[in-house]
Amino acid sequence: MIRVGILGAAGYTGGELIRLLINHPEAEIVFANSESNADNPVAEVHEGLYGDCDLKFTSEMPFNEVDVVFFCFGHGKSEAFLREHTIPENVKIIDLAQDFRLAAPGNDYVYGLPEINREKIAKAQHVANPGCFATCIQLGLLPAASMGLLTEDVAVNAITGSTGAGQKPTSTTHFSWRMGNMSIYKAFSHQHVPEIKQSLRQVQGQLDVDIDFIPYRGDFARGIFATEVVKTDKPLEEIVEGYKAFYKDARFTHYVDKAIDMKQVVNTNKALVHCDKFGDKLLITSTIDNLLKGAVGQAVQNMNIMFGLDEAAGLNLKSSAF
Repeated sequence: MIRVGILGAAGYTGGELIRLLINHPEAEIVFANSESNADNPVAEVHEGLYGDCDLKFTSEMPFNEVDVVFFCFGHGKSEAFLREHTIPENVKIIDLAQDFRLAAPGNDYVYGLPEINREKIAKAQHVANPGCFATCIQLGLLPAASMGLLTEDVAVNAITGSTGAGQKPTSTTHFSWRMGNMSIYKAFSHQHVPEIKQSLRQVQGQLDVDIDFIPYRGDFARGIFATEVVKTDKPLEEIVEGYKAFYKDARFTHYVDKAIDMKQVVNTNKALVHCDKFGDKLLITSTIDNLLKGAVGQAVQNMNIMFGLDEAAGLNLKSSAF
């Protein structure tokens, strides 16, 4: 049994992680840390867990009692936490923030995208879980990179649900602003672009192009739907064959022969990808649930790999068309 600790357990990702782990056949939650909610029942914050969970939040962090700890912090807080606290060397860490995603001297965190780093994750002590937009966009582009197709700038548009902004209300997440509305933010400057380029460079060998990414806020709670446009003369049939070959052993990422939609993946750990060709333009669509394959579902997938379990343990989640 894997003994688990969760830091930052009161947010959206913390709640989703608890939901997965209380049903995981090989995991036991030892502590769910939240300073502001200490001693309160978890189900009073994550109300979807009423009747499923009798855990209480704690201010304690007994790292010597766990095998792995999940960091469900906001960006920048993981690195700061580790400067002030010591976690035993034998305890594995899975960080859901962006603090350790980029390779750098002294950074031993493996980038946790199983589709390209499964063997490294299996040997890792520390894993940096990918960002939600980054996961969706990379899974759309990585097979193209493996075929050497990314030789010109790539145009990317993607829309995400309000949960991608976290649980704390802001001027762009409350219902009356978000409902029936759309907007652009961080155009061409989103923080996930460097990790996207890092993975594409890893697979293609080199990358001398820009990823021109325009993110959109959507008027729905969860999910990401992305389009990526790549210029290439390669026939569609060969491209599709390459995509299917790239993902033939991927447990959760699937190439689909017809147009995809976001509801096919919401509430699952799946990623779906589809390609169309218009002249010399390859249109790729990809979609994930931002809280699952884009966050804690992938984190549990990484935990399973790190501990030698079935990759899909605790992740047998089914989507609905309605």
